[in-house]
Order: sequence, then C-alpha cells, then structure tokens
Amino acid sequence: MKGKKQKEPAGMNPGEIFAALELLEKERSIPQTFMMDKIVQAITTAYKRDHPDVENVVVDVDDVHKDLRMFVQKAVVDEEDYVDPENEMPLEEAKALSARYEIGDVVNIPVDKMEFGRIAAGNGKQVIIQGLREAERGMVFDEFNSKQHEILTGVVTRIDPRTNAVSLRIGGTGPESTEALLLAGEQVPDETMEEGMHIKVYVVDVRRSTRGPQILISRTHPGLVKRLFENEVPEIHDGIVEVKNVAREAGSRRKLAVWSTVDNIDPIGACVGPKGQRVAAIVDELRGEKIDIIKYSEDPAEFIAAALAPADVVEVWMADEGKACRCLVPDDQLSLAIGKEGQNARLAARLTGYKIDIKPQSYKDSKEDAETPEQLPEEDPEALFEEEEPAENAPASSEED
Repeated sequence: MKGKKQKEPAGMNPGEIFAALELLEKERSIPQTFMMDKIVQAITTAYKRDHPDVENVVVDVDDVHKDLRMFVQKAVVDEEDYVDPENEMPLEEAKALSARYEIGDVVNIPVDKMEFGRIAAGNGKQVIIQGLREAERGMVFDEFNSKQHEILTGVVTRIDPRTNAVSLRIGGTGPESTEALLLAGEQVPDETMEEGMHIKVYVVDVRRSTRGPQILISRTHPGLVKRLFENEVPEIHDGIVEVKNVAREAGSRRKLAVWSTVDNIDPIGACVGPKGQRVAAIVDELRGEKIDIIKYSEDPAEFIAAALAPADVVEVWMADEGKACRCLVPDDQLSLAIGKEGQNARLAARLTGYKIDIKPQSYKDSKEDAETPEQLPEEDPEALFEEEEPAENAPASSEED
C-alpha cells in the first residue's frame, strides 16, 4: 500500500526570506531593512484583507534569530465594555495570560504559525521578486542615464518588416544591458542592417516608464557625428580643438565647424588626420557619408563664406537687420555653391544660422541698382536656393564629386 503523499510546505519560511534579502543586498546593493519594511507592509496588508475586522496587526522582526512573528493587538477592557472580540479582550481573560495586565493595556496575540507561514511565503516572494525587478530597472536606468549624448555599440537582434524599426541589445550581455528601439525615422536612409550586425548609436534621451527604462537612440542625430570626432581626434577630446556646430543630412552629407583654442594648431588638419585617416574612419562608420570640415570664425561673413565650401565666395553682403546675407560666387561655381537640390547652401545655412541668398558674380556687375542688404528677402532660405538655375556649363556639385 502506498503511503499517503506528504503535503508540500506552503513556501519559503522566515529564514529563507532573510537569506534572500541578504543575497539581494550583496548582489544588487538593496538594503535589507528597506526590503524587510516592504515585506512587513505586504504581510500586514494581506492579513487585514483576510480579516477585515482586525484593526491592529504588528510583525516582529528578529534579526538575531532570523525569524518573523505576527501578532494581533487587543486592548484590555472591563467585562461590561467588552463588545469587539477581534480587537478587545476582557480583563479576566487577560489576567489569565498574565497577572500584570490592567485595563487599557495592549495584549499581543500570536497569529497561527500555519496561517502566518502561508501569508509570509506568498507575499514575501512577491515583494522580493518585485524588488529585484525594480532594482534591475533602476540599475539599467542609472547606467544609461549617465550615458546620455554618448555613443554606444549595439547588436541588431530583430528587424520589424512592417515598420523597419530595429531592435538592438546595448550595454553588453549582463543584467545592465537592455533592449533599445531604433525607429525608422532615426535610421540613415538606404542603410542596410542585418541581425547580428554591430552598429554605433547616439543616446538621445533616457526616460523612466512602467515597463522599465526607455532608451531613445539615433543614427541621424548631429550629436553622433560630434561624438565620433571626439573619439577619433585627440585634440577634440583634450579640448584643444572645439566642434562649434554640426549640420547634417543623414546618409548624404554633413558640415562640421571647428575651432582651435591654440594658435599653432590647425583645427581642420587635426580632424582630417595623417593621410586623412581620422576623417576616413568616421566616413566608414557612417557608410560613406561625405563631410566638409569648416573653420569657424567669429566674423559672420567669413564664417558664411567658409561654410559654402567647396565653392569660392567673392563677396558677402550682410543685412543690417536680422540674420540674412547675400553671397556672390564666380559664375562658373554657382551650381557648386548651391549644390545638388540646394543641399550645399541648405547645410551652410543650418551650420551658420543665417539665411543665405546666393547670386553669381555677374549679378552685381549687370545690375547697378542691385538690391541693398536691407532689402534682402525674408523667405525661407531653402526657397532662395531655387531662384537661380545652374549654368549649363557649370561644374558638377560637390555631391556629385
């Protein structure tokens, strides 16, 4: 005859709870007292839910013997006033427990061990699991919040065929790693990605959410270019060369304005590097995206002229009011200054913050009554770039080089 099957224990006992909290403190740096307070609160709430008429419940935490005990507190009252058995105890009954009790005292009645064990096991485990999740989320948030506006390397884990959003695993493979979503709008146009591919992303922002930290990443943000140069160019990392501004059309071209804090250091040469190695490494990382490195100047006219490179600028007329100007370029470089579909002029405008109207040099020579700077148009600068059609014999734009 088979023996009767033994009933399994209800769950972890108080000793196991203490052991679990000690491990959490050691591995996750969560204070035991913090977690124990949460467990006591959860156990108390659970008992009151099962016994809605009970008003006062206390849990005694014995750190020395690694034990927990629960008590229902009852007030000692006179026999004539005894009306609430759940929260009161008549004096005669209290005296039977201890002769020292008097009216107004509080008696601690131990909760049945079986019932307490059941409540402690379920709620203790739940609180510990929740605390572990919160701790992991907190660690992930702290880890990545400190890396805002930095570059991280991620591994492509999944590509959504419907939205083209790319899921990345960033931060390694340990508990501090997390999934981040690279949305289609933050990807470089025509850039092909495959599962398992390692790519660099720019951390735009880190936010808390109910499902854990939300990491906002980008491959198109201008900050990515700035950080790549900081990593590749020691002079930028050391503060000798400063990146003043970046204008970018992801996947096509970007302009970078740089400035040297030391007179004998060429900021452009530092960024290009020996035999162009530094800038080449960045171009490779961005899948061949072209770059123009411009020397920054505090003189707006000089800065604007440099920003229109590779075209030469003959003259810059600055408006007396507002951030607008008109640039004259050699007739045979009009197409070069404007760029394919206005891109070169558009990036120059973004880099400098000025509205730029580009005219051929013959414009000044042929119009004695040319508009004065005060009369420069105030339209969207991108519309100005379409006013002039490239000459038939003009050289190809920089994008076609």
